[in-house]
Amino acid sequence: MSKPLNDRAQASALDDYRITSPIEIFDLLRQVEASRTLVTLSSPEGHSYTTLIWQIEPDRGMVGFSGESSHASLRALLESEEVTAVAYLDSIKLQFDLEGLVLVHGEQHIINARYPRELYRFQRRTSFRVKPPVSAMPTAHFAHPNHPKTTLALRVLDVSLGGMALFLPEDTPAIDDGTRIPSCSLRLDDDNWLDVSFVMRHATPIHPDTRGARLGCEFVNLQQGERDLQHYINQTQKRQLALAARKV
Repeated sequence: MSKPLNDRAQASALDDYRITSPIEIFDLLRQVEASRTLVTLSSPEGHSYTTLIWQIEPDRGMVGFSGESSHASLRALLESEEVTAVAYLDSIKLQFDLEGLVLVHGEQHIINARYPRELYRFQRRTSFRVKPPVSAMPTAHFAHPNHPKTTLALRVLDVSLGGMALFLPEDTPAIDDGTRIPSCSLRLDDDNWLDVSFVMRHATPIHPDTRGARLGCEFVNLQQGERDLQHYINQTQKRQLALAARKV
C-alpha cells in the first residue's frame, strides 16, 4: 500500500533536515554529551523525562542516558512503543527516535537504547541572537496567561529580531507551548523599552541546580519596535566584541 499523499509530502519536507551520515550523527551526539545539554524524552501518551547523555557507543549500536528507576514518567516511557528525544544546541534543535529502551541497574542507573540511524537537525532561528549583559538585567513584563492578576517580570536570557529566551523560575506556574502573549513590555535597559507580543514555543528545563526553565519565545508583528531592537542587538554585539578583544 502506498503512503497517503499527506504523509509523503511531510516525509519529503523533512528530507532537508534528515541526517543519516554516521559521522555527523556521532559528532552531534558528542556535542550534546560534552556540553551536558539536557535531552527530553517523550511519548505520544504525554509522558516526558529530562536527562543527559551518559555514553555513546556506535560500535555496540547503543546510546545511554542517565536515569532514575523511581521516576514515574520514566517507567511509563520504558513501556511506550514510541519515544522521541529532543535536545537544543545553540542554534539548532536535534530530534531522533529511540527504540529498545531498557533501564540498566548498577551504581549508576543507565537508560540504554539502540543507536539512532538517523536524526533531524532543525535550524531554530534565522537572525543573530545576543546575550544581554547580566549587569543590565533585561526583563519581560506581562500578565501570566493563566493568572491574569499576576504580573511576571522574567529575565531575558538572549534576544534576536525573531524572538527571545526567558528564564522561568521553578516556583512560577508553567506557560503552555503555543500560548500567545498579546501585550509584553520588554525592558532591555534603562533607555530601551519595547511593547511586543509573542508566542511561547517551547520550554526547556535548565540544569537542575539552576531551578528553572528556558522559555523559547517568537515575536509576533514586531513592526515599529524592529528598528530599535536591531540597534540594541548591534550595540550589544559591538560591546561584547570589544570586551573580548581586551581580554586577548
